[in-house]
Amino acid sequence: MGLAIKADDVRAAAQRIRPLARRTPVMTCAGFDAESGARAFFKCENLQRGGAFKIRGASNLILSLPEEALARGVVAYSSGNHAQATAIAAKYVGARATIVMPDDAPRSKLESTRAHGANVVVYDRRTESREEIARNILAETGGTLVPPFDHPMIMAGQGTAAMELLEDAGPFDALIAPVSGGGLLAGCATIAKEMASGIRIFGAEPEGANDTFLSLRAGERIAVPNPETIADGLRVPKPGELTFPVLQAHVERILLVSDDELRAAVKYLLLRMKILVEPSGAAAAAAVLFHKLPPDIGSVGVILSGGNVDFEDLVAY
Repeated sequence: MGLAIKADDVRAAAQRIRPLARRTPVMTCAGFDAESGARAFFKCENLQRGGAFKIRGASNLILSLPEEALARGVVAYSSGNHAQATAIAAKYVGARATIVMPDDAPRSKLESTRAHGANVVVYDRRTESREEIARNILAETGGTLVPPFDHPMIMAGQGTAAMELLEDAGPFDALIAPVSGGGLLAGCATIAKEMASGIRIFGAEPEGANDTFLSLRAGERIAVPNPETIADGLRVPKPGELTFPVLQAHVERILLVSDDELRAAVKYLLLRMKILVEPSGAAAAAAVLFHKLPPDIGSVGVILSGGNVDFEDLVAY
């Protein structure tokens, strides 16, 4: 079987999502380059609509749905960023959105999702299955599931972040993005490899949520139940069924970062570059800052995937 998406799917997504997704800026920082030993180009998805890259995939899927499907509403599950993105896209097309979110999701993400008009169903991630809850809602409503990563339309939409980055500032020796379920990294790797065939692709993952690292090493999907990390957006316990083969085909290595390294990266980006990035969104920057890349990488495109963080948590970093 072939891979779930191709580069042309990403290009088609770029056209479809124009009404909702912003073309976010690319930033550089001489101090970061000096400390990391690589010239870094930051794709600032923390400045994206909804505060994260997730609007790209959610809008690509929702904007492709026929009117009869939209009339039955959409359902999603997410710790926050995909929740907000789905709510924003659903509101834009006039569809009802029901979002299943963990009770320990950042308060700012819960409040923002509700503010965009979504109905939020809260669950305990330690004892309940968000997939099962979503299936029950879908059975009742006949709605459409907007999954957070494991869908070709979602993956293609997320890949537009790398497409823009390469168009605006490439080429680079390497590209690195945070990885959890794998939708962002799979989409970005697909288009990057087509636009710059020699580019090397890396993922960044928390040490306490290293399922993709373990899976690529084992050659099969490995689950890490109840992953522990401050990066709430990177706690998916296992790579996606569709995303994983794409990662196997295109990703050279997954680079692991500690929670302390994530905190340091968040602080560096805020104090030195004056941009607010949440721990999940700072994973790729942390990997570069703390010299996780191979030493022969001279330039790297870095996806800053989101910037939604509670103020109380930010002060603690």
